[in-house]
Amino acid sequence: MAAPRDAEIWKDVQTYYGQVLKKAADLQTNACVTSTRPVPKHIQEALQNVHEEVALRYYGCGLVIPECLENCWILDLGSGSGRDCYALSQLVGEKGHVTGIDMTEGQVEVAKKYIGYHMEKYGFQVPNVTFIHGYIEKLGEAGIKNESYDIIISNCVINLVPDKQEVLKEVYRVLKHGGELYFSDVYASLELPEEIRTHKVLWGECLGGALYWKDLAILAQKIGFCPPRLVTASLITVQNKEVERVIGNCRFVSATFRLFKLLKTEPAKRCQVIYNGGITGHKKELIFDANFTFKEGEIVEVDEETAAILKNSRFAQDFLITPIGEKLPTCGGCSALESKEGACYFHQILKGVQIQKRRIYQSTRLPERM
Repeated sequence: MAAPRDAEIWKDVQTYYGQVLKKAADLQTNACVTSTRPVPKHIQEALQNVHEEVALRYYGCGLVIPECLENCWILDLGSGSGRDCYALSQLVGEKGHVTGIDMTEGQVEVAKKYIGYHMEKYGFQVPNVTFIHGYIEKLGEAGIKNESYDIIISNCVINLVPDKQEVLKEVYRVLKHGGELYFSDVYASLELPEEIRTHKVLWGECLGGALYWKDLAILAQKIGFCPPRLVTASLITVQNKEVERVIGNCRFVSATFRLFKLLKTEPAKRCQVIYNGGITGHKKELIFDANFTFKEGEIVEVDEETAAILKNSRFAQDFLITPIGEKLPTCGGCSALESKEGACYFHQILKGVQIQKRRIYQSTRLPERM
């Protein structure tokens, strides 16, 4: 049974997203409308095919459509009116499947209303999208089985849940080995004071429940994920004087991260990798995260963890991976490159937040937690 405070937060969030917000313009901050890099053409086209009413009620804080999606099974945590689900359903194709789960019944009803419309538009004989009314920290109660999804996405929703650890535990349970949580969310520059954590508008605007940025790595690695990999980040601005007063010196960013679930079966080794090219929308260049961009045919040296992810995830077929010291095959135009350091870090967005270049959290000693 939920704690009284948790139940109160659930009710407030359902009211905010089911009754207060009618469209994106009703928001008081830009937490749910930020974008940090151009949207690939194939994704633009997929989004343009989404019904107007579904798109109007979209409140995400980033683009949560990763690469290499054909035939994948995808779960959308906090799917709302279904915009991301319907875009993804085109990209996975008829052999793939997308499930959306949301706790706001009104949003789920809007999403369900347009299943037939979208399947007809895409030319699919059988629907490849399903919507469930339920809680993202209680996926078992919603009937979602162990190791049943290749990818899980979430767009500015985990911050709305009081128990973030339970959400990540459930995600880990239902992901297949080699699977990925690809998600955008909001993070704070400090541990939030009580005044912010109990402010109803700030919870609805995705700020009141934001994680202190260091805590994401602590929770993820405690559960068993690889360390979080930053993809993009941008500063959140506030358009409300009262909200500005409450948040004071605290700063917030919306950031997209990748979290992979891997089996610990073999010692990891530094490797040289070559991207074969050909992933839809990324045929010549794959921007994997803030540290690594892979260009077709070029040799890139990667650390042990990155090599393990590429080797044991859905990306394996798209890379030639060889341990350092072993000879790589020659090919026209190939050249040895240094591994690329990311240019998109929190310290470039939030002054005073120290982040190590190579991995976002590695330079911070993780504190002892009970």
